[in-house]
Amino acid sequence: MNKAFFASAIGAIILASGISSSAFAQERLFDEVRIGVSGSIQSASTFEKGAFPSATVFFDPFDQRHAESFMDHMLRPRVHVGAIVSTAGEASQVFAGFTWTAPITDRIFVDLGFGGAFNNGNLDKPNDGPKVGCHALFHESLGLGYNITNNWRVLATVEHSSNANLCDYNAGLSYAGIAVGYKF
Repeated sequence: MNKAFFASAIGAIILASGISSSAFAQERLFDEVRIGVSGSIQSASTFEKGAFPSATVFFDPFDQRHAESFMDHMLRPRVHVGAIVSTAGEASQVFAGFTWTAPITDRIFVDLGFGGAFNNGNLDKPNDGPKVGCHALFHESLGLGYNITNNWRVLATVEHSSNANLCDYNAGLSYAGIAVGYKF
């Protein structure tokens, strides 16, 4: 399962890179790269041990970088592709979707992301970790960020993946953490 999971992660990144560069002419391939670490915020029965490092790559095919009004920011989401990896053998996942970024001040901003995820959680042993129900999940994220410079930023993050009750179990995967991003 792990080989298929990581092959899927690489495939998703390559696919997103191809979409971003061929379907939408861009000056740069990547808009931002973000590295973070988080921990499970699940209840005691579904808590996941260990740290969860993450990496997310953002593309800007709708030119969100040049959005001016709030509505303009909402109409120009960025495309993201990423992965959250368990350091303790719990569920890891790859995800992709759209991120809407809204500036609050010149330095403070909010990110809201929505898309899909694929996890390698164990579906055969429902008492072993969160009962995710199926490998394909919806993925949502929220971040409150601070622009340190024009290129560097730091964020407090919350992420959640679940199947919206489309499978037998739906404990989901929930994390809170910090991330550092570099905008190109």
